[in-house]
Amino acid sequence: MEEKIILIWIAIWTILGYLIARLLFGIQNRWQRKNAIERSKHVIMWQINEKIAPILPWFPYNYKDLVFIGKWIDYIVFDWLSTGYLKQIVFLEIKSWNSNLNRNEAMIKYCLDNKKVYYDILRMRK
Repeated sequence: MEEKIILIWIAIWTILGYLIARLLFGIQNRWQRKNAIERSKHVIMWQINEKIAPILPWFPYNYKDLVFIGKWIDYIVFDWLSTGYLKQIVFLEIKSWNSNLNRNEAMIKYCLDNKKVYYDILRMRK
């Protein structure tokens, strides 16, 4: 008789544990989905901002002098090239007011700051 009672209690606690685990998993899953959607919205909005920035009145460069790269560097600016006089070449990264350079962007900035930049021509054979 005691064995049946013990088995019933084990079954009850097993079912109860399963239900609690399902509930907690469901709550966690909903939170993760909501969080992922929010992060995705911010990423998409920032990608749009990067592409809109050149047409804003305060943007310091002529949009005709820009080449969009989008990965590690947002734009290469050939400053004043559209007027026929190249003043400078600028590697431009657009960031929100509180964000920092990631590791790859920081390495690119380091190479540029230390003048480890070269011009190369690759000729293709027929």
